[in-house]
Amino acid sequence: MPIAFAYTLIVLLIITSILLTLLILLHRGKGGGMSSMFGGGVTSSLAGSSVAEKNLDRYTVLVGIVWFACIVGLGLWLKLAQTTT
Repeated sequence: MPIAFAYTLIVLLIITSILLTLLILLHRGKGGGMSSMFGGGVTSSLAGSSVAEKNLDRYTVLVGIVWFACIVGLGLWLKLAQTTT
């Protein structure tokens, strides 16, 4: 596999790591968290959480899956690179 593939995965891993950190910090904790600063603290009486909180959960899971795929891809690439040398 070309080295450009590894560099692409590394850049994607750095971007998703930063995004994942920011998204996790936006989640509401016991004390309200940073998400309440951006309007995420308003909850509906019918639903367990607001639409913004549900979307934040979805984005966090999606970025987490991409982050995990980058880790697995880099591991496989390194294993393949070691066996070919």
